[in-house]
Amino acid sequence: MATILALDQGTSSSRAIVFQSGGAHPGAVQLPLTQHYPRPGWVEHDPEEIWQTQIESARQALAEAHLEARDIDAIGISNQRETTLLWSRRTGKPIHRAIVWQDHRTADWCDAQRKAGLLDAVRAKTGLMIDPYFSASKIAWLLDHVAGARALAQAGELAFGTVDSWLIWKLTHGEKHLTDVTNASRTMLYDIHNGCWDAELCKAFNIPMQILPQVQVSASKFGETDFFGDPIAITGVAGDQQAALFGHNCLKPGQAKNTYGTGCFMLMHTGEEAVLSKHGSLTPPAAQTSRYKEYALEGAVFNAGSVVQWLRDEMRLIDSSAEIEGLADAVPDTGGVFLVPAFNGLGSPYWDAHARGTIVGITRGTNRAHIARAALESIALQSAELLIAMQQDASVRLSELLVDGGASANNLLMQMQADLLGVPVLRPQHIEATAFGAAALAAHSIGIFQYAQRDDLDADVFQPKMSRDQAQARLARWRLAVDRSRGWE
Repeated sequence: MATILALDQGTSSSRAIVFQSGGAHPGAVQLPLTQHYPRPGWVEHDPEEIWQTQIESARQALAEAHLEARDIDAIGISNQRETTLLWSRRTGKPIHRAIVWQDHRTADWCDAQRKAGLLDAVRAKTGLMIDPYFSASKIAWLLDHVAGARALAQAGELAFGTVDSWLIWKLTHGEKHLTDVTNASRTMLYDIHNGCWDAELCKAFNIPMQILPQVQVSASKFGETDFFGDPIAITGVAGDQQAALFGHNCLKPGQAKNTYGTGCFMLMHTGEEAVLSKHGSLTPPAAQTSRYKEYALEGAVFNAGSVVQWLRDEMRLIDSSAEIEGLADAVPDTGGVFLVPAFNGLGSPYWDAHARGTIVGITRGTNRAHIARAALESIALQSAELLIAMQQDASVRLSELLVDGGASANNLLMQMQADLLGVPVLRPQHIEATAFGAAALAAHSIGIFQYAQRDDLDADVFQPKMSRDQAQARLARWRLAVDRSRGWE
């Protein structure tokens, strides 16, 4: 029986899942990851905690499945993208905490690059916007603010990586400094058309190219690890959202998925054509199983599951995340309340790093159930805007949307999503699409092709119930609320 170990390193946790032929996963372990907020708008992770939680979750998953290293055919890695690390090539020690994708300390730096006229070049070459979301601005900040970092980088003594590169480095005892095309494409430094790091952008951003990892196809060999006993090959790597697209078997133009995690990310496969958006979407490569080019359109919502966490941890309106569905369902609507969770700016289609969280429409009769429902609806409203933008760019209308991620287990949220989109929302019985995608890529690389065709698409289907006029009215009111959240800095 073919067996793949998937390492799924996310924003709020590190997970490991053992997948076997036929879609079974006898071992699955998730360990929480500490979030550090040193200043308002700053978000950091401890690189050593990322490593320790990931390796420990893998060991526990193998133990839970009663398997040893010799039983594992390959390892696949999916990871939170854009999160930026710099470490010493000599010692392997990070020079600073990892700067998380949500962090927006570099908003002014991004403003300066736009004023310098670099936006068009960035859009044309990388398919991205100039935004604190992407790794280049975080690399520049580390080089400029950590004592001695720039000199070390120029001397070739530092290594940059997104989380996949950090895990590969650690798993191979520092022998491999690699990434895959999907993660490289999130840096604002990678030419998605020619498949290489772009020297002109690196020079413009003053980032030494010698710190960058080598880029490989997503389904290829990234080295071997002996951390679990016998050596196991690492044969699949992709950023979490491209891994989920592959895991959902969205391999043809026009197929789309939405992942509801800390943030919310919608990807639509566009085939071999890199469609440059005119409506605020991004143009990343899809996970690649060969050197054949495959692309997608992507919309990014910075705060989805994190809105629920905020209600739980900061506002104390709920004691656990699971409570929000029942609380929100206690009222028939939001009572006119809209919550815009621009805690660290707005992503697609606005790309406004200076926007701030806003609640509008409060009356004396507003209670915590209305706030909870508005929080859930904000996730669905943001996602609806993503799909509208992508359909405009791709000149195609979707007939259905596949979903995954922790928040997709919320039935009320999924019904809201179907109502606002006007298309059925399909939730597979197993919603581990990101980890499954990593396993599928690893399996594809070693010739176990059945992993690319998952057999558990027996899905819960949420049919739209809201009229299109009602949906359009909600979206119009939402956009008014978004306008109130902008222009605070």
